[in-house]
Amino acid sequence: MEEIIQMEDIKVRNVPVSAADLVEEGRVHKSLYSNPEIFNEELDKIFTKTWVYVGHESEVPEAGSFKTSYVGHHPVILSRDRKMNLHVLQNRCRHRGATVCEKHRGKTKSFTCPYHGWGYALDGELRGVPKMEEYEGVLDKKELPLETLRHETYQGLVFATFNNDIESLDDYLGGAKKWIDLFVKQAGGFPVQVLGEHRFTFPGNWKIQLENTTDAYHFPIVHKSFISSLDDSTADIFDFLDGEGFVEDLGHGHSVMVMIPELVDLEANLDQPIPERFEELAQALREEGHEEGMVRRLVRAAHGTGFNLNLFPNVSCSMAFFRVLRPVSVGETEIQHVAIGGQGAPAPFNQKRMRLHEHFQGPMGFGTPDDGEAWERVQKGAAAGTDGWILVNRGMGKLRTSVDGNVAGAVCSETGMRGAYRKYKEMMAAGKEA
Repeated sequence: MEEIIQMEDIKVRNVPVSAADLVEEGRVHKSLYSNPEIFNEELDKIFTKTWVYVGHESEVPEAGSFKTSYVGHHPVILSRDRKMNLHVLQNRCRHRGATVCEKHRGKTKSFTCPYHGWGYALDGELRGVPKMEEYEGVLDKKELPLETLRHETYQGLVFATFNNDIESLDDYLGGAKKWIDLFVKQAGGFPVQVLGEHRFTFPGNWKIQLENTTDAYHFPIVHKSFISSLDDSTADIFDFLDGEGFVEDLGHGHSVMVMIPELVDLEANLDQPIPERFEELAQALREEGHEEGMVRRLVRAAHGTGFNLNLFPNVSCSMAFFRVLRPVSVGETEIQHVAIGGQGAPAPFNQKRMRLHEHFQGPMGFGTPDDGEAWERVQKGAAAGTDGWILVNRGMGKLRTSVDGNVAGAVCSETGMRGAYRKYKEMMAAGKEA
């Protein structure tokens, strides 16, 4: 006699999907862009466990200067106290949890909670509590400062972390330090200074933008309008897919994409003639009285480096600017495009830097709108179908070893993306049961 099994007799157990299992060498699953549970896990396992960029020292130049930022979803304040020491403070009053600072940046003597008036010093110390007599015997101000995050700097870039057991920032950056050192040369011998920024959000996952910074493959397609806006000699420079450039995996999720090798070291070959298209800037600098050696150095530095450096998980040093990402939700990301110049550098130099930024990365530039459109389409496409993988395997069969001993591929390879996802997989697998 045939046995009839009732469905209610069958025990069904949902097996959670591991994000680490959705990353393979050469492909990643599209659900990494759209699964809210995975997104929340990323905030915990990545953004609170590693070094996250929060700002540049030049944004808080004086005692009392501050800038608000984020570490993942956690609002923080980068501040400089009266002794010129830097602090990264959690932007949360110790009383009822309200933020104590909403302004993006500025200068102040203290931070005051707008809810009940608790006041904090620039280093986070709790200084003032209204009606303190009501707390007699139950509150010690010394025990309730704004909570601080461990922070360290390299070449003016400030990183913070919730993870007190993590390796030093110096060790974490590792092979990327060489490229940061090269990147800051575009200040023309002056300290790097943030000149301004603009922010926008796009309807897509943060990893879509992370992939983009070392993706040369899209450049002649997505940025056709930008290339068409250039003079012929400059346009030829950006025709680099078949050139001698490369992408190098620097470890820890970091990577560099060299598009224009002759512009890697901006202090090399300064005896070469100044191109005619840069002569206007050169003449403006000469008229200010700068000697020819300085003119050549500034002209060469003004137009940016020939590479993009990706620092996992949230900042890139991209040719001539900083690009900072902030994960807002599984399908929304905030981007900051930060213009940089030289602190104390000649005005014509910094003006040229701003015009350069506006041309490509500015809100009305040729680059940002086109990139944003592409990122949005990737997010839309991730909703198609019930299964699907995203390929990051280009160049896997043609890898080599770089002069620094790292894995490298052609400039249009996806070597950098694979390096970032390798770090992503490592961090998302942490604590996973065997």
